Amino acid sequence: MHGWLCDNPTGADQLRWKPLNLGQPGPGQVLVAVRAASLNFPDLLTVENKYQIKPPLPFVPGAEYAGVVEAVGPDVSHLQPGQHVAVIGAAGGFATHAMASAPHCLPLPASVPFEHAAAFAFTYGTTHHALIDRAALKAGETVLVLGAAGGVGTSAIQVAKAAGARVIAGVSSDEKAAFCKTLGADDTLNYSQEDVRERLKVLTQGRGPDVVYDPVGGSLAEPVFRSIAWRGRYLVIGFAGGMIPALPWNLALLKGASVVGVFWGDFVRREPESFAKALGQLVGWYQEGRIKPAIDRVLPMSELPQAYALMASRAVKGKLVLSHDARA
Repeated sequence: MHGWLCDNPTGADQLRWKPLNLGQPGPGQVLVAVRAASLNFPDLLTVENKYQIKPPLPFVPGAEYAGVVEAVGPDVSHLQPGQHVAVIGAAGGFATHAMASAPHCLPLPASVPFEHAAAFAFTYGTTHHALIDRAALKAGETVLVLGAAGGVGTSAIQVAKAAGARVIAGVSSDEKAAFCKTLGADDTLNYSQEDVRERLKVLTQGRGPDVVYDPVGGSLAEPVFRSIAWRGRYLVIGFAGGMIPALPWNLALLKGASVVGVFWGDFVRREPESFAKALGQLVGWYQEGRIKPAIDRVLPMSELPQAYALMASRAVKGKLVLSHDARA
């Protein structure tokens, strides 16, 4: 058993591939042989000690992964050795094996590729909670997705379309705009070249988007919020742009709009039954072909430092996946 160990959270360059001694699973635990793991933006923040959840040192990063159950704890009855699972945890996925909490393991049909399973629950779970639960998105409404070509952004395009909404993909380049069109976006907004407020006026006939899905934050937040529709819902997903915006409160008053926080990790912990129901709907949509992880590339697990560098460069479209089966 080996894994990328973080004992000095000052950046991905400090990660080292080292032996692990995980032992046998205890009560409520499952030992998983990892086949694939996806890299999410919080994984980058975690190894830089900038994320709100700080695992005790040392730890193996990687909060979303998929693999095969090797052993189960004495009180685990819904899983068995040999079963394929997707896992959402605080850490552990960038390794050959991981000790997971049994409630965080989703049994999977063997027909689901490990690369898809590893790129599914975190992003689509976050997005379903945001759009369907927190925003109560209705068919026919317009959703503006910021950072639309990224991991959660691509899932937001697909979930919004599955719910019957119109989607405007906000991106930073024409290349990313074209990519989002292939995922089902109805229109695009290149906020590196276009006037955000004027473009949104044109695309919404002056009404503004009903829902804004924002994993970026930063300087885009205020002009977008000024453009939101009456009774609009502004979903705060994260701050990939690096800056936490400060909005004038009068904007919410004038638009009758809501600023809605989306903390999927705590939602999973506090409302497990709602989480299970949401995941069931997502799996159904996947099986129907209505959603499918947009994977930028699959790299060997040995290339995790390069994957971190790619994510930091903002050049990734969709998800980065690390696999023990991938070949360079």
